[in-house]
Amino acid sequence: MTTLINGEPGDSISVLDRGFQYGDGLFETMALVKGAPLLWDRHMQRLFHGAARLGIDAPPESLFRHEAEQLGRGVERAVLKIILTRGVSGRGYAPDKQAQPTRTVSLSPWPDYPVAQRAHGVAAQFCRTMISRNQATAGIKHLNRIEQVLARAELEQDCREGLMCDEFGRVIEGTMTNLFIVSRDSLLTPDLSHSGVEGVMRGLVLERAVELSLETRVTDIDKSDVLQADEVFLTNCLIGLWPVRRIEAKQYPLGRITQRIQEAIADAYAAD
Repeated sequence: MTTLINGEPGDSISVLDRGFQYGDGLFETMALVKGAPLLWDRHMQRLFHGAARLGIDAPPESLFRHEAEQLGRGVERAVLKIILTRGVSGRGYAPDKQAQPTRTVSLSPWPDYPVAQRAHGVAAQFCRTMISRNQATAGIKHLNRIEQVLARAELEQDCREGLMCDEFGRVIEGTMTNLFIVSRDSLLTPDLSHSGVEGVMRGLVLERAVELSLETRVTDIDKSDVLQADEVFLTNCLIGLWPVRRIEAKQYPLGRITQRIQEAIADAYAAD
């Protein structure tokens, strides 16, 4: 059993579900280790915040937890994904106020993230596909991910991640990660008030950086800031932290601040 749909084993939902029809919903992807989902409270906080923003009536957190534990029992390591949609309704964009939300909880095998990527860094590139600005959906992890799909298709063979910019040329995030740069001993990450996803690991890094007494700023970042940075790294809840060793022709060292952050969050991801 790898998927529960509204609490029952299954592998399909209705074609009338608004998640399928319109991307009308949210999702969370997290690491599961020894049957327990990591950073659970943070993921649930984002899910429920997103549901409130979209006006979706989410079921109790305890129900998600019960189903996650049911699937994860006896599992050493896997990827746990939760999807919450507005549910089944008729044709048209207008939400059916009587629709009941659909929830799925599923497990997938752990991806191949070699230790070398975390130890020595990865190559990245800037993508041509832009990321949209929309304050109504900024920050939340909604199901509309076609921009990331298109950007991901651009990646050159030796690149593990692509960086996406908005229409004004501001670098917002990676296709599946949040971006941090180090400039003159300050830790900077893009402002996500108009676009992008407020990653769970991003939030933890910002908190741990303060605990390390690092100067930290959420601000606008453009391509030149990235290319002139002293250090660059990427985060999400599955990879933890990837140092960036190269973006196109620019080489970066595995810097001191990157290493300090990596050590500070070591308890929060599923290390190999």
